[in-house]
Amino acid sequence: MAPDAANAALKDWLQRLESRHDVPIDLDLSRCGTVYRRMGAPRPAQRVITVAGTNGKGSTVAWLSALLGLKGKRYAAYTSPHLLRFNERLRFQGREVDSAELVSAFEAVEGERDDISLTYFEHTTLACLWLMSRAELDTAVLEVGLGGRLDTVNLVDTDLAIITPIGLDHQAFLGEDRQTIGREKAGILRPDRPLVAVERQPPMSVLERARELNCPVLLRERDYTLDNAKPGRLRFRLGEKTVRLVSPDLGGAHQRENLAAALAAICTLYPDDEDVVDLGEGLASTAVPGRLQRFGPEPGYWVDVGHNPMAAAVVQQALAGAEQRYLCVLGMLADKDAESVARLLAPGAVAFLCAGLQDGWRAQSGHALAERIRGAVGSLPVLAFPTVRGALKEARQRSMTGSPVLVFGSFHTAQQALSWLEEQGQAMPAGASGDASSASPSVPGPSFV
Repeated sequence: MAPDAANAALKDWLQRLESRHDVPIDLDLSRCGTVYRRMGAPRPAQRVITVAGTNGKGSTVAWLSALLGLKGKRYAAYTSPHLLRFNERLRFQGREVDSAELVSAFEAVEGERDDISLTYFEHTTLACLWLMSRAELDTAVLEVGLGGRLDTVNLVDTDLAIITPIGLDHQAFLGEDRQTIGREKAGILRPDRPLVAVERQPPMSVLERARELNCPVLLRERDYTLDNAKPGRLRFRLGEKTVRLVSPDLGGAHQRENLAAALAAICTLYPDDEDVVDLGEGLASTAVPGRLQRFGPEPGYWVDVGHNPMAAAVVQQALAGAEQRYLCVLGMLADKDAESVARLLAPGAVAFLCAGLQDGWRAQSGHALAERIRGAVGSLPVLAFPTVRGALKEARQRSMTGSPVLVFGSFHTAQQALSWLEEQGQAMPAGASGDASSASPSVPGPSFV
């Protein structure tokens, strides 16, 4: 199939899948599990790493991918949602999957579905598992979409689980407190399989579930560490194993924690491999689009997909040392805790430019968002705009006074900002290249964020 025809066919498939099921989020493994078994329960690789949590999943997957590549493993990584192209969700050796392959995989799922209704996420996840199972991989890295226990990714038994920091998000689906949410995330654990926890003190519900299943638990600072060795160098330790590496551009202290967890996972999953004593420059180019990503000359733009208070706190901490306070272009869905996010970002902001977002029942206008956050940001100016583009145009004018622009609040917000920045001639997002960025389908689908 020619590239243009494949892209068109993929776009058509995505549009069909987006509206086929009654509700976009339907946490139930019975339907997709039946189809999965009809497909032969395809295992994506010899070894599987599953990553769940509230924040930091995408960054952790990126570090895992870089490390697997450096160790010479045949690997693939599945993530969601995407920013600019659906193809971003599945990467083999770091390269996005072809549209023609995705079309074939969607057809394979359709051939076994019969009268079972699948959500967009269920159908596309099954398709990606099927593609990975045919690639003779050493390792598959699977990012959980929402929760853990009832996520389609959890159809696959993991060999090692990573649980990133857990905060309050998706409470309508996962529970109202960290303990309940942690129990849902811990649904990815399997008997006797290791758990790497990014948090030093994860919710007790996670540790209790690990104990019930006899899972070896690796806690940051207790069982593994990543410290400064000397200027520009880091030293990772896990038991008697030591790995030295050139310090990559971490883009915030939280990224060191994600990198440390990825190192712990790889050293645990492949303990008999010849030690990688010095990673040299291998991780220096690792980047995750939309995670505190910098664009343009000074004062420039920061784009982050964060959408909850935990992410806002991390971003504020990362930018706390900046010389200039930022203009915040904020676009958030109606079910998110906008007040807490704005309160956390306010100390570094000079103004909030609230943008409207459209996403079905979670849509929220810029005016509604502005009304919600005014009481949380004190005397800071709060302006409302119908779209992200409108807010960015105003921010561009105001940034001429020397203030950088922070774009925050949703994958939808980041997606629109990256497209606008590309149109303005700014640097392309990491991972995008050439004509593929405009040729590949960009139907967003349910984001679950």
